[in-house]
Amino acid sequence: MTKVLLSLHVLAAIVAVGPVTVAASMVPPAMRRAGGGDGGVDTAAVGTVRLLHRICRVYARIGLAVPAFGFATAAAMGVLGSGWLIASITLTAVAAGILIAFVLPRQDELLGQLDARQPVERAGTVQLAMFTGLFNLLWATVTILMIVRPGSTTGA
Repeated sequence: MTKVLLSLHVLAAIVAVGPVTVAASMVPPAMRRAGGGDGGVDTAAVGTVRLLHRICRVYARIGLAVPAFGFATAAAMGVLGSGWLIASITLTAVAAGILIAFVLPRQDELLGQLDARQPVERAGTVQLAMFTGLFNLLWATVTILMIVRPGSTTGA
């Protein structure tokens, strides 16, 4: 059963978190192309931004399966009290908080500016890129912790 849960956890991470990290990283440059302040808004580019934002929202919801399967796997393995797992859980919660509190709302705000045919200021996209980068860095750190698992008895 542990192997099934671990497989589901890893698959959920790949299928759900991967698209969010990629799409979220693509939003700031797409925003700049769509409404970079040159006086006009590129409606085709706005469609791209809208699609990327939708990918982020939908896959963020699907991503809830990752910690659910993760907790089930950790319980089955008997490692819920391990330091590397507690650190991973904490970093996952922080990453989710950044996504929910900063990345998605900022995407909404900038997309609203584009919909109102207002130019998007570079500072807004830079701030979005910073939060997105932090979100991605946290997920990369969690991934490394999941692979290395300090103190693991598997020898990995």
